[in-house]
Amino acid sequence: MARPRLELVEVSPRDGLQNEPELVSTAVKLGLVDRILAAGFRRLEAGSFVNPKKVPQMADSPDVFAALPARDDAVFIALALNRRGVARAIAAGAKEINYVFCASDGFSVRNNGGTVAETLAVWPDVVADAAAANVRIAAVISTAFGCPFDGEVPVAQVVQVAERIAQAAPFELSLADTIGVASPRDVTARFAAVGAVLPPQVQLRGHFHNTRNTALANAVAAVECGVTIIDGSLAGIGGCPFAPGAAGNVPSEDLVYMFERMGFDTGIDLDAAIAAARSIGEALGKQTPGMVSRAGGFPRAATG
Repeated sequence: MARPRLELVEVSPRDGLQNEPELVSTAVKLGLVDRILAAGFRRLEAGSFVNPKKVPQMADSPDVFAALPARDDAVFIALALNRRGVARAIAAGAKEINYVFCASDGFSVRNNGGTVAETLAVWPDVVADAAAANVRIAAVISTAFGCPFDGEVPVAQVVQVAERIAQAAPFELSLADTIGVASPRDVTARFAAVGAVLPPQVQLRGHFHNTRNTALANAVAAVECGVTIIDGSLAGIGGCPFAPGAAGNVPSEDLVYMFERMGFDTGIDLDAAIAAARSIGEALGKQTPGMVSRAGGFPRAATG
């Protein structure tokens, strides 16, 4: 019997590196992309087109996209927060864009430059711009599980944002635990509520931060309620620069180990993912949060 397929989207070149205090060179980022591809990942966030003064770690994203390998079997994703960012991403050659909304006004004003309602108002134009350029667009709802400024975010509030987003029919919608406050019960409740109002052609994706050490449990909860696409960041690096206390993403190598042991087919070579994660630590000159990159995969039987 074939194992169920689970797609892991790698976000370390963007969501991983954007929260590092030191700038990482374009060459190092491209080397990381090569290691990600060698491990078997086929969708990855390669950069973001946001204000370079606010997120200087991503200022070289046009250079990164210009130098990405020509691969028919891989998708390099750009992130954008507004129509200008979408235009820059398209000009750089991005063929898929993650467009980020917020579920809370407190975070939306600080991260996206406007209230939730204000950012949703331009969404039809964003979708039209992407369609005209033959670019796929996915939507992300950040602070879908809680906000560092507004506190609790009601499920109904997340559903309302999802309903507005769905009117323009993105191919994918991601719920993001931006500050790492979710529990598995939260994940089940919110994905079920959002899934109930989405058209069937809109696929769901999960993005979990490990700020409070719940990300692996939350990923399992998402998959158990039908989500088949999960984000991860090799070595567990990253987090949002505008989320106080951000402590990193769920480590991709930990996801690969766990889900493969659970019987899923991720298509990822765990040893290569571990090597890529370790190379990130070496490049950053520090111990990274991922656990499997320290311990290795399941031990092999000793041979006499």
